[in-house]
Amino acid sequence: MKIINLNNLPPQFIWRDEIGLVTKSLGAAAGSERLNVNIDSVPPGALSTKYHSHSQQEEFFLVLEGEGMLRLNGEEIPVSKGDFIAKPAGKNIAHTFYNSGSEALVLLDVGSSEKEDTCYYPDEDVYLHKSNGKNRVYHGGDIDREWSSDPNPKK
Repeated sequence: MKIINLNNLPPQFIWRDEIGLVTKSLGAAAGSERLNVNIDSVPPGALSTKYHSHSQQEEFFLVLEGEGMLRLNGEEIPVSKGDFIAKPAGKNIAHTFYNSGSEALVLLDVGSSEKEDTCYYPDEDVYLHKSNGKNRVYHGGDIDREWSSDPNPKK
């Protein structure tokens, strides 16, 4: 077990993108094996993630600072400091946060670490299947909806 101060987080556990989104991977830094624990800092006018759902991962979010909008299954819900939400596993609940405020939207993001999970990105009709340490991406139009595993299909 490790005790690490947030101000001394090693740089390999801090991810940044071009517009200023920052994710601090606290769980990974501390050696967590079954929980992803992150602090996400979302700059004004930015999204926390692409709008997506999970087939297996359970998640919990707590707004630590700022205000914004939670897009949840097509609805936009205002959120601010102190608001929290749990997203149960296996419910395919699409979600993302948008920072509609003028200061950083800071989120505590906790999720179960699943070896198997399919993420669906409805805005793009894309599936990301995670299995055995490999990621495979499928476009919804690529899916064979006529195929069946039935060994004796009706003719």
